[in-house]
Amino acid sequence: MKFHRVFAAQLLTLFCTVFVGVFTGVADAKPLKVGITLHPYYSFVANVVGDRAEIIPLIDAGNNPHNYRPQADDMRRVLSMDALIVNGIGHDEWAFEIIQAAGRKDNLPLIYANSGVPLIPIAADEGEAKVVNPHTFVSTTVAIQQIYTIARELGKLDADNAGYFRKNARDYALKIRRLKAKYMGELAKLDTSTLRCATMHGAYGYLMQEFGLQVVAVIEPRHGVAPTARQLGDTIDKIKAADVNVLFAEKYFASNLSETIREATGVNMYAFSHMSDGDYSAGLFERETQANLETLVNAMRSVSASTTETPPSEATPSTNVAE
Repeated sequence: MKFHRVFAAQLLTLFCTVFVGVFTGVADAKPLKVGITLHPYYSFVANVVGDRAEIIPLIDAGNNPHNYRPQADDMRRVLSMDALIVNGIGHDEWAFEIIQAAGRKDNLPLIYANSGVPLIPIAADEGEAKVVNPHTFVSTTVAIQQIYTIARELGKLDADNAGYFRKNARDYALKIRRLKAKYMGELAKLDTSTLRCATMHGAYGYLMQEFGLQVVAVIEPRHGVAPTARQLGDTIDKIKAADVNVLFAEKYFASNLSETIREATGVNMYAFSHMSDGDYSAGLFERETQANLETLVNAMRSVSASTTETPPSEATPSTNVAE
């Protein structure tokens, strides 16, 4: 009888130890803390992880990521992250400065959103290394690829939720595909053969390429860097020579240059969102993408209507740049 009492006591102790261990393990299984550098990545991660991870923007909302200078609070934030989603091809170089300063170069997993993405090269100044257009996230097609990359890599860090992340990525990608299909259908009804467009900033190359459209000229040599008088004059001459009829400016970065160019050339002007302003939110990418596609369709309607209204005998001969 004594043996049985001792055995029962030992069994109870073992059970309590295991139970407490399991309970403690569950309690310690805290959600991932996922850092992001850019507004679209916040939307991507939020839609992938749901409530099973915490999202930490590396920099505060309201800062321009093109000319950002690291702050002390940025290092505090990066110290708390389990992983960081980065652009890595020129849009968030300051992030690597922050990582280095915080001593996390060797122990912070980085998820490169542009891994495997076909990149568009852009002209560099004489003597500079070759560079690529870093604004990949503006395109719906590339965004979907980035969403799948993020879901896959986060799944490696949190195996228990990997399936959940994959499912959410598929659902989110489907919503974006449907959004694109809606506006592709609208564009298919229009004659875009006479479109000749210029942009104030080179952010929209991936979006225009996605819809089979060509950008004839980019005004600013760098984001927020005004062209010299000679560069501006050359650009205006190029716009006139190429018979540009639409100028896409930036929605949140007003520039007097766009008005100057419009007055000098007579082009119609529309504004695209660069997705780098305002509060971080799960719905920002869809909302801004819809606005951009609506703007694109409106511009195409204007061009198509002008083509229809111009008698063939008065139309200026030109070479098609979009189909």
